[in-house]
Amino acid sequence: GIAADRPGRRSDMSISQYNGSAIIAMAGKGCVGIAADRRLGIRNMTKACDFKKVFQVNDNILVGFSGLATDLQTLEQRLRMRVNMYKLREEREISIDAFGNLVASMQYEKRFGYYFVEPVIAGLKPDGTPYLMSSDIIGAQCFKDDFVVAGDTPETLFGMCESVYRPDLEPEDLFEVLSQCLLSGVDRDCLAGWGATVWIMTAEGVRETHLKGRMD
Repeated sequence: GIAADRPGRRSDMSISQYNGSAIIAMAGKGCVGIAADRRLGIRNMTKACDFKKVFQVNDNILVGFSGLATDLQTLEQRLRMRVNMYKLREEREISIDAFGNLVASMQYEKRFGYYFVEPVIAGLKPDGTPYLMSSDIIGAQCFKDDFVVAGDTPETLFGMCESVYRPDLEPEDLFEVLSQCLLSGVDRDCLAGWGATVWIMTAEGVRETHLKGRMD
């Protein structure tokens, strides 16, 4: 653990939980969604409730980060630079498979001095099928065809998703399920919540929606 505020005491809190986070990505029928809470805290003290944790890479890729906020911003900026360099060199947009491998390799490069970040990637392949990937702090990839979660309390997020998720959701249904899973999941997590942002990606485009959540 890391040192607690009082001398002589230790905290069991992971450094990845220091700022608080909760992220879910889900696949639907020709669409994907990703939702993240908006809280930025220092342990139990809330500093902001409009912190951005999900970023759009291009028309087919969304990426969300849970973990330490400073590492989150550093990794996002370096990823954006790498993606721009790829576009200049290759003269085309990066594919979602290549982006997933890029994220994992950048994390593995820092395996002896981690980015304390767990990325969640959601998007659409060229044929329109959903793509979901998550990885741990050294880039070990996990591919799923239903949903992936990351954050301080993945158990509660998994429980909600397993209870209400069903395959081949239409975009509007996916939005409802994703929203309820995240808002209900963070009700049991004092380090995450305070509103949410939900992104839904279809072949027609991307929609971003801000949700109000419990502010206590």
